[in-house]
Amino acid sequence: MHIGLLHPGEMGVTIAHALQASAHHVGWVSAGRSIQTSDRAQGLSAYDSLAQMLQSVDAVISVCPPGAAYEQAEAVSDENFSGIYIDANAISPTAARRIQALFADRFVDGGIIGPPAIKSGTTPMYLSGPRAAEVASWFSAGSLGVQTMSSTERCAASALKMAYAAQTKGSSALLLAVNALARQSGVQAELWAEWGLSQPGLVARSEATARVTSRKAWRFEGEMQEIAQTFADAGLPDGFHLGAAELYARMSELKELPPQDLAAVLAAINKNH
Repeated sequence: MHIGLLHPGEMGVTIAHALQASAHHVGWVSAGRSIQTSDRAQGLSAYDSLAQMLQSVDAVISVCPPGAAYEQAEAVSDENFSGIYIDANAISPTAARRIQALFADRFVDGGIIGPPAIKSGTTPMYLSGPRAAEVASWFSAGSLGVQTMSSTERCAASALKMAYAAQTKGSSALLLAVNALARQSGVQAELWAEWGLSQPGLVARSEATARVTSRKAWRFEGEMQEIAQTFADAGLPDGFHLGAAELYARMSELKELPPQDLAAVLAAINKNH
């Protein structure tokens, strides 16, 4: 098959590699993309425009920041694309249903859990919708694990992604926020001493969380907003994840830097506040 990828970021390019390992042809739109993206996309077929690519592919997989998911889908729909559209972004089920309305039964909902799929067994992509099993069959090799959802809900994959990330990225935000509060209040040393007695390992976890999230926090802001919307849509409190979104937004200045230690992350969070 010929499959278009929007776009080959750190996660997206590993999906492309899994498709190539399964003997498919993968293309991407090179216009306006960064040098880093071009380097990652080596080995993929480059197209000069979205319209050009859509004339050549049977399906499109979207992997982009949550805030751009609908705009990306609409751009594809506006070109009268008649193939399958797979949205694999971290968006709420409500947002996924808006995109589904553009493609009807040609829409497949996706949710990716874990890091870029460089090693087998680390990263599953869940799929839901009437054609989910068909899309899953495209991945016969490579490091990405692909599973179809048992739920009959068309956007169940997005619901699963939201629930999973609400805990993982949400708890990371809470841990960083607690450290920021303790530092701002001048009680970090005492808090850490108490953790050493009653919560062993939490200081080390704080340090690890800072290193892991510092470069990626700019992407998590939108994801936290989507999670908050998911909670609100379910009649549940959304405030915690809105707070997590703000915390990750404060870390966005660390985007272009190497992984930062906890002190640098807390400085960014507490800056001007």
